[in-house]
Amino acid sequence: MAPSNAPATPAARPRKARGEGQWALGHREPLNPNERIKKDDNPLNVRARIENIYAHTGFAGIDPQDLRGRFRWWGLYTQRKAGIDGGRTAVLEPHELEDEFFMLRVRIDGGALTVAQLRTIAEISTEFGRDTADITDRQNIQLHWIRVEDMPEIWRRLEAVGLETTEACGDCPRIVLGSPVAGVSTEEVIDPTPAIDTILERYIGDPRYSNLPRKFKTSISWQADTPYQVQDIAFLGVEHPEYGPGFDLWVGGGLSTNPRLAERLGVWVPLNEIADVWEAVVGAYRDYGYRRLRTRARLKFLIADWGIAKFREVLEKEYLGRTLLDGPSADLPEKPIDHIGVHKQLDGRNYIGAAPVVGRSSGTQLGKVADLAAAHGSDRVRLTPYQKLLVLDIADDQVEPIVEGLRGIGLEARPSAWRRGTMACTGIEYCKLAIVETKARGEELVARLEERLRDFDTDISIHINGCPNACARTQVADIGLKGMLVMNAAGEQVEGFQVHLGGGLGMAQGQTAGFGRKLRGLKATAEELPAYVERIALRYLDGRASGESFADWVVRADEELLK
Repeated sequence: MAPSNAPATPAARPRKARGEGQWALGHREPLNPNERIKKDDNPLNVRARIENIYAHTGFAGIDPQDLRGRFRWWGLYTQRKAGIDGGRTAVLEPHELEDEFFMLRVRIDGGALTVAQLRTIAEISTEFGRDTADITDRQNIQLHWIRVEDMPEIWRRLEAVGLETTEACGDCPRIVLGSPVAGVSTEEVIDPTPAIDTILERYIGDPRYSNLPRKFKTSISWQADTPYQVQDIAFLGVEHPEYGPGFDLWVGGGLSTNPRLAERLGVWVPLNEIADVWEAVVGAYRDYGYRRLRTRARLKFLIADWGIAKFREVLEKEYLGRTLLDGPSADLPEKPIDHIGVHKQLDGRNYIGAAPVVGRSSGTQLGKVADLAAAHGSDRVRLTPYQKLLVLDIADDQVEPIVEGLRGIGLEARPSAWRRGTMACTGIEYCKLAIVETKARGEELVARLEERLRDFDTDISIHINGCPNACARTQVADIGLKGMLVMNAAGEQVEGFQVHLGGGLGMAQGQTAGFGRKLRGLKATAEELPAYVERIALRYLDGRASGESFADWVVRADEELLK
C-alpha cells in the first residue's frame, strides 16, 4: 500500500474527440483523397476540360483526378476492362481494372421522357454506345462503350431535347425518383412534378450543393410506387386532417453494406414548400455530414447518431428558420404498385406498363418503343424504379395493338411473375466493383422459372447484385442475391451468391419493412441458382398459409426448408 504522503498520480488528460470532417463544426481540412479532389476544384468545372481538352487528347490525356473523381458529376464512370474475373476486383489498381470507355448515365428525373427524348437516347446508343442501354432502378438509362472524344456531341444532342447528365453521379444530389404516372394516375391527389422541376431548376448544377459528403438520393411521389424507405430523403403523399393534402417527410435511408431504413420526421409539407425543405435537408447534410470516412459519410449515419428529434431541431432552427407542421403518416395501398399491365388514366385514356428482362435493353429496342408510342398516338414514355417501362396516353382501341407491338420487340405488358419481379444491377460485364455476372444470370434465371413455374400464382421479387453495394436493393427483396465467389462441389472457386430471404419495404397495407434473413452458409453457385430458386418457390407454395406472403412464410419457416 502506497504511503499516505506519496505524490498523487496526475489525472489523465481527456482525449480529444476525433473530428468527423463536419464543416459546421469547423472541420474543413480534407481528410481523404476524395475530399481533397473536391476542394482542389469543383467537379462541375470538369465539363469544360472534357470539351476543350480531353475530347481532343483522348483517354490518355485525362488527369487521373478528373478521370476517377470529377467525371462522375457529369454522369461518367470508366467501365470494367473485359476479361478481368471477379477474383481480381479487389486486388487490381483502378487503372488496371478500367477500360478506355465510359458508362454514361442520362439524368431522367421522375422517369419522364418524350418520344423525341427517347429516340435521341436510342440514336446515341446505336451510334456511340454499341447499341447498349440498361433501364436502371433509378429511373434512368445507362449507356456503355462511350468515348470521351464523343461527349461534346452527345451533350449537344441530349441538351437539344431537354436532357442532361449533370450530377447523374458523384457526391451530389442524384436523379430524383418520382411516380412514373404522376399527373395521370386516378389514385393521385397531388401531382408533385412541379416540386421536382423546381429542385432541378434551382439546385442541380448549383456549386452550393455540388460537394456533399457522399451521394444524396431523393424520392417525391404521391403514391407509394417508389422505394421511399431507402432514400436519403423522400416525400410521400398524405392527407392532413386539418390542412388537406401534402407530403410526409422521410430521411436517412440507404442500403449498401450498412443498410438502414429511412425514418419519418413527423411533419406535413405542402407541395409549394417541398423544394425549400429539400434544400434545408441537403444543406444540413452538407454541413454536418461525416467527411472523414467515406464508409460513414451517408446521411443515414448522421441520423443514426443524432436521432430524428435532433435532426428536426437543427433543420428547423438553423436551415428553415421556422417550425414545420406536425403531420400524420401516409395511408398505403392494398397491394404494392408496379404499374405493369393496362391501367386507366385520369383522362380516360390508358397507360401500358411493360417489362424487359432485368432492365436489359438496347438502343434499337428503345428506338422501336419510340416508334410504337408515336404510331399509337402517344408522346410520353416513363421509366420506373423497378427497371420497367410505361407508355402513356393510349386510346382504348389502341391498347391491344400496342401490347402486341411491345411483345414483338421483347417488352411484355402481361409478364410472368418472374419477369415482373426480377431486377439486376450492371454486374461484372461493365462495373469495376462487381465480382459476378448479373444480367445474363438474371435472364437465365427468368427463362428457367418461366419454363418450370409458368403458372406461379403470386409475385416474388428477386434482386441480383454483383457485389455488396446493393445497387439492385438486395436486402429488401423476397430473394436477394449478393454476388460473391464461392466453392463448388469440386472445391473450385466459382461465381455465386449469398442469399437473403424475406426482405421488403412497407409498400402496402400490412407489410412490415425489414431486411432479408441471412442464414449461416446459405450460398449458391451461379450454376445452382435456378434450381435453388425453383426449390424454395415450390416449398413456399407447399407450406404457406392462406394469403401468406413469401416474406411472412420465410420468417416462420424452418431453416432446413430455406436451403
